[in-house]
Order: sequence, then structure tokens, then C-alpha cells
Amino acid sequence: MSGKPSATLSRRSALQMGSLVLLLGVQQIARGATILAVRVWPAKDYSRVTIESDTGLKTKTYFIAEPPRLAVDIEGIDLIPALRELVAKVKPDDPNISGIRVGQNAPGVVRLVIDLKQHMLPQVFTLPPVAAYQHRLVFDLYPTQVLDPLEALIAERLKDKPDQGAASDAIGELLARQTARPAADNPAPAPAAPTAGADKDRAASASPPVAQAPSESVGAGAGSRNKTDRLIIVALDPGHGGEDPGAIGPGGTREKDVVLQIALRLRERINKIPNMRAFLTRDADFFVPLHVRVQKARRVQADLFISIHADAFFTPRPQGASVFALSEKGATSSSARWMADKENSADLVGGVNVKAKDAQVQRALLDMSTTAQINDSLKLGGAMLGEIGSVGKLHKPRVEQAGFAVLKAPDIPSVLVETAFISNPDEEAKLRSEAYQVQLADALMRGISSYFAKNPPLARNRPL
Repeated sequence: MSGKPSATLSRRSALQMGSLVLLLGVQQIARGATILAVRVWPAKDYSRVTIESDTGLKTKTYFIAEPPRLAVDIEGIDLIPALRELVAKVKPDDPNISGIRVGQNAPGVVRLVIDLKQHMLPQVFTLPPVAAYQHRLVFDLYPTQVLDPLEALIAERLKDKPDQGAASDAIGELLARQTARPAADNPAPAPAAPTAGADKDRAASASPPVAQAPSESVGAGAGSRNKTDRLIIVALDPGHGGEDPGAIGPGGTREKDVVLQIALRLRERINKIPNMRAFLTRDADFFVPLHVRVQKARRVQADLFISIHADAFFTPRPQGASVFALSEKGATSSSARWMADKENSADLVGGVNVKAKDAQVQRALLDMSTTAQINDSLKLGGAMLGEIGSVGKLHKPRVEQAGFAVLKAPDIPSVLVETAFISNPDEEAKLRSEAYQVQLADALMRGISSYFAKNPPLARNRPL
């Protein structure tokens, strides 16, 4: 008899304990998030830290000015090895981040501290699931002191022409170009929510004045009768980058990698021309939003804008290169429309801070390209298409047109070159080949030279 109450009590205690364990388990599932991946993308423009999880993460951020660091409390998770991986992902040559520290700040709260090498304007935001990604928590760290890209190009020119006369010419050109631009055309990165020291950092982020073109009449190429010393700038735009790999071939080749290699090879060829310099919208593996690519080209007063891609399709059959220009009236074909829609979705995959982008997008909507710009773009596209056709197959024998967001600079002839179908195994192998990349870079260079031979970059004051 005496054993029965004990047995009943034991069963009752076990049930209560089981209920408590079950309740705690439910709370942990409801509260906890699984960290799927952590990534760090260092670049001179900015450094990005990404934490990917199966559910959204809530954060509280604190920016400390001295010494500069960003502290972030991530709620609803516990310290796990995946988060500790961030510490090892920061490389010594990261231009912006000196280190990352993580620790359990409180039950269910992990504190992440990003130590910075200089004062920054941080952006912290979340991204919903898209493409291959689930929920992402993103930290974008923008330097407050940024070298003017046009000054850097002029400095390169001075290195090539060390004599005093050339130096005077280049300095004079820079002074002629250095005219203040309306603030709306030179936006600084939007800061995070105000925190300690933020006002001081924001004040330090004022952008330097930006160049305007000199007013002399110019030509280009060895055979030009009106050849002058005016610096001609060609903006090269390797597509995708960072969080956005672009198309991926059947052998695992990523579009963002091969187009960067082609752009770097083309830059070498452009920079060998005495009066010409190449400017890359990205020179490493980091993400650049579409509207920022256009802004970068306008900021350096580019004479041409060439966006380089390697397209993909649902099947491995399509092959050949294509060249696209902007259209005012709609796409010239269903395939051109499909391609524009695909490329215009890059911001969703790469990850844009929507709050920071809204005002800039509204301004970009006003930058509708002119008929003259589109006509010049078609001429440039025709010159490049003819040269590309000499080294490989063409997907279409004419320049196609569609509403590509990246081609909307109203004052710069702009084309988008799809170098090949990376989804085609044969063309994927060619794109990975150094020999074919060299052939493509040579063909693109010949196209640029051919365009300038017939359409010298005339004097103009560009209303940037």
C-alpha cells in the first residue's frame, strides 16, 4: 500500500518534468534561430558582414566613436560555433575592420562587436529570403573619408607623365573639373540610427567636390586630327559581386568572377592608351547596387559606360555573345526583356538597404536617358558587337534594347555586354580560359577604339 502513493507521485513528477521540458523546448524553438552562414566582404568602398539564419533576427545597435566600433546585440539566439567563425573571417588587409568579437551578453542575447580601423557610417538592416538565401542580417560599414575617384585617376596620369609640363596640364585639368555638384547627385551613404558619436562622424563624411569636364575640343586615337591631352575615362562595370554571384554555370563557375577577370584585363589595355583611363565600379568581390554603379560612372565624368556580364538560360543550348543598349519604348525582343528583368533583380539578391535607397531611387527616376544618349549607345554597341563577333559566336547579329537599370546615365553612352552563356558547358569552359578572356578583352578594346575613331569625345559641360 505504501508503495502506490510513491509510484503515483513519481509518475506525476515525471509528467510534470516532461511537461516542463516540453515547454522549455517549445520556448527554445520559438525563441531561437539557426545560424546558417556568416560572411565578410571587405572592399575599399565599404565592408559588409552578413549573418544568414532560418528566421529573422532582432537587433539593437550602438556605435561608439572612440575608438570606433559597432556593438550589436542580437536577440533570441545563443553563442554557437557558427557565430565564432566571424572572428576568423576578418583578414588583416581588410581596409575597414580590424576585428570582430562575439560573446553571450545575456541569456538569449549575443553581443557582436566590430572593431573598426577608421570612423564609419554604419548601416544595419535585414533582408527577406530571396533566391538561394534565407533571412539575412547585414552590416554595411562605409568610411567617412573617401578618396575622390577622379583625383585618383588624375594621380595615375601624373605617374605616367612625370615631367613638369605634363604635371601642370594634369593639375590644370583637375582644377578645371573640380566644380561643386548639387548634393542630390552625390549622395553619401545613409547612416544607421543615431548613436553616440554619430553626429560627429556624419559631419566628417561630407563628400569632396566632384569634377566637371574641361571645355576644350578633343579627339581620340592615333589617327585623330584633333588629338588633345584631355583625359578620356571609360567606366567598366563588372556585373554582380559579393552576396550576388550572378549566374552559375553547370561546372560551378560564377558569373561575378569571370566578368571581373575580363574587366581587369580590359582595364590594362585601356590604361596603356596615353590619354585614356579605365574606372571600375568594383575592382574586387563586393556588391554594388545598380543605381550606385551609374552614380559612380557619372561622378568620374565617364565618356563611356560598359557593363560586363555572362548570361544564363534555363537550358544549356543557347550560346553566343550579345550587346544591349537602353530602350525608351520597350524591349526589342522577348529575350531582351527577360534579360533586363533578370539583371534588374540583382539588387534583391545582392541586398540593398531599402531605407537608404528610397530617396536615391526617386532621384534616379528623374535621370531618364535622352534620345541622343541612346543613339550614341547604339553606335558603341554596334562597334563592340562587330569586334566580339570576330572572336566568338553572336547570339543576335544586332544590338538589342531593353530597360536595363544600369544603363540609365542620361549623359554617358552605355552598353551592357553579355560575353557568353555561362549556362552552356562549352561557353562556360571558354569563359574560364585565360586565352578566351584575353581575346574578349582585346575585342572590347578594339570596339572602344573603333567607336572613338568615328565619334570623338567632343567638348561638353556635363550637368552632373
